[in-house]
Amino acid sequence: MNYNIVFSLSSFFYISLTAIVYFTKQRIKNPENKIYSLMIISNIIGLSIEVLTAYSGKLFPNIPFIQTILLRAINVYFLTWIFLFTYYVRIITEKASVSYKKTMIIVFAILALVLCVLPLHVKSSNGILLYSYGMSVKCLYIITFACLFDIVYVIVCNFKRIQRRKYIPIISYFIFGSFAALLQIYYPSLIITSSIETFITILMYHTIENPDVDVLRQLNIEREKADKANNAKTEFLSSMSHEIRTPLNAIDGFAQLMLEEKDINVIKEEAKDIMNASQSLLEIVNGILDISKIEANKLEIVNVEYEPKKIFEDVAMLAKSRIKTDEVVFKEHIAQDLPDYLIGDYGRIKQVALNLLTNAVKYTKHGIVDFSVRCVVNNMACRLIIVVKDTGIGIKKEDISKLFNKFERFDKEENFTIEGTGLGLAITKKLVDLMHGKIVADSIYGKGSVFAVVLDQAVSQRKKDYVIDTLYTEENAKADFSNRRVLVVDDNKVNLKVASRLLETFNISCDCVNSGQECIDKLNNGFLYNLILMDDMMPKLSGVETFKILKKNPDFSIPVIALTANAIEGMREYYIKQGFNDYISKPIDKKELERVLSVYLN
Repeated sequence: MNYNIVFSLSSFFYISLTAIVYFTKQRIKNPENKIYSLMIISNIIGLSIEVLTAYSGKLFPNIPFIQTILLRAINVYFLTWIFLFTYYVRIITEKASVSYKKTMIIVFAILALVLCVLPLHVKSSNGILLYSYGMSVKCLYIITFACLFDIVYVIVCNFKRIQRRKYIPIISYFIFGSFAALLQIYYPSLIITSSIETFITILMYHTIENPDVDVLRQLNIEREKADKANNAKTEFLSSMSHEIRTPLNAIDGFAQLMLEEKDINVIKEEAKDIMNASQSLLEIVNGILDISKIEANKLEIVNVEYEPKKIFEDVAMLAKSRIKTDEVVFKEHIAQDLPDYLIGDYGRIKQVALNLLTNAVKYTKHGIVDFSVRCVVNNMACRLIIVVKDTGIGIKKEDISKLFNKFERFDKEENFTIEGTGLGLAITKKLVDLMHGKIVADSIYGKGSVFAVVLDQAVSQRKKDYVIDTLYTEENAKADFSNRRVLVVDDNKVNLKVASRLLETFNISCDCVNSGQECIDKLNNGFLYNLILMDDMMPKLSGVETFKILKKNPDFSIPVIALTANAIEGMREYYIKQGFNDYISKPIDKKELERVLSVYLN
């Protein structure tokens, strides 16, 4: 009985099963698995040739050179497998370079040619091949020992880099390979080299990155990410309930107290508290809108001309007003060499600076909050450097990398009483990125933090005319627009009341209607107005639709201002494009209302 055939057929069966399992599963696309795929393929081809060669004498009795060709093909297979195994060891230890790979291919090609040229003799019995010998076989042994020497050298040099399980096929090859070599010395007809290589190839399957395990690991990673995101959003919604109810409680509570209060001074103080609570509520809503736009990739930067000094002075004033204790000193330094006008999204720049200052004020109980703006001007480019320092609670080193994540708040137990949504810094980072800037943070836990933002802005050629602007001075705080008539169009009675009361403070005669059709009827009945404030989102006829109907009258020339709660980014541009003269967002800012009135009623 020819035991070589039994070994070859058994090996072919097992490696075929391994190949089916391996190639039908999802695999990681890395060099290790690519080499392993080639080893499986070469092993199957080699065993197929080995079986065919054993019976070549009987299959092709009159064509003896076919057996020689097949024997040389087997030697090339042995060369292929040992080269792939050597390269595999390099891959798992020192990440073989491209030059090493090219060298291996060239050397392999030369040696394969040598094996095909050197003399090769055959020992057979009854037409069945027993074994081969000659210079070609001896050369193959020399090459194999050279590869093994290279493997030992690589392992010794990179002993600590190899994962323990990777040693299993390497050590097994040395043990069983040595055993096979000794057997062949005493029993030259017993050829089990290819079976040993098959065994090592199958063994390697269990030591490489298992495709099934990797898929499961990836699924687990994705599941953990999804769970973390869901938990973060759940905590966020819970936090929102608290954050929204806090200012609402103040608004509702002070409003009830004002109904029963007789002292005008107390009423005024409570009205200021309501305004502060409303501002806090508006910031929460704006934060939610911004983060929604960020997730939908709809946050846009609108570049216009602006006065940087005025923007940063306004930011500093707002930040100062939020400091509630005398134990915190606010310092500001706005560079005097700032250009008069820059081109950029001033609203977003103001939002970035205010977010950083708001955080600094919230987390600083005593010490200082330092706000500085410097610039570097080069021709028509200006680099703004905005720095906010504080002596607040600081941030732990392990948390700094998570500062700009959405919904993240640190030390929740210690900072439970501090208001905030955990969105401010995430929004700030996104805004800075959209403006092609950079933001960095540094902190010492318990001692304070530093945030720095670098933004490049274009310098406008426009020069400021330095005249005294009296629009918002105390003497001119109450602008008078007597003998002016304004029509307010809104479907909400409370909004109508708010608008009319604000207009009354400017001595304006105001009419209110609650639909677009009533507005059209008023004007068709001969009522004359100097200005129209029109809501957009109304039933039946929207503000835009009403305005289009009004414009069909060639004699219509009254300025129309869009007054709407539709305050997301780009709405001003949208309403101007629809033909409106200007835009005011709700809730109405009195200074913004005064600006519009000054433009269209003077």
